[in-house]
Amino acid sequence: MENPVIILGAQNVGTAALDAFDSNEVVVYCLLDDNQKLQNTDLHDVPVMGSTDDEQFLKLLGKKCEVFVATEDTASRRALTNMLREEYEQVPVNAIHRAASVSEHAWLGHGNLVSAGAVLSSDCKVGNGCIIGVRAVVDVRAQLADYVQVGAGAIINSEAVVEEQAFIGSGAVVVSGVKIGAKARVGAGAVVVADVPAGQTVFGNPAAKV
Repeated sequence: MENPVIILGAQNVGTAALDAFDSNEVVVYCLLDDNQKLQNTDLHDVPVMGSTDDEQFLKLLGKKCEVFVATEDTASRRALTNMLREEYEQVPVNAIHRAASVSEHAWLGHGNLVSAGAVLSSDCKVGNGCIIGVRAVVDVRAQLADYVQVGAGAIINSEAVVEEQAFIGSGAVVVSGVKIGAKARVGAGAVVVADVPAGQTVFGNPAAKV
């Protein structure tokens, strides 16, 4: 991309997004974070300038800067993304690490973070605002709805479906064809062999309700 990026969020997700942009030699203009302790500091030599609703910086969006939403909380990411769309007519860009493998036949929405070593296979579908951790795999024809988080090393096997705002822990495996309901949570290392209803939390091998 030609324009520099402003990252909203300077904590863990923001750090990973900065790494992804750096890997592609995309200039990050600054980061914004609501934690006042982080403001007026640097993250890898990039300044953290103000809060995520600071109009002084947000007015740069569109003509001079792109934007990526990297706050830790899913509800915050959704709210900020909606604000950007409604007030600034801006859609967040994707942050895809150079060391990730994304098939030319994969479908991605906007504002997704694809970390180093992650694999998005042919004909998979990733919605908006998803976070794909380091070395996570989204296999052939698997589907992630909006604001899904997939932890490091997790595997979403072929034709599995993960609905909106679900969380898949690090190292978890979702077996082919399984459906994970909206806002469900799959614990780290779990092996999911059956559908998980919306809002449910599962752990273990095979995964069972907590």
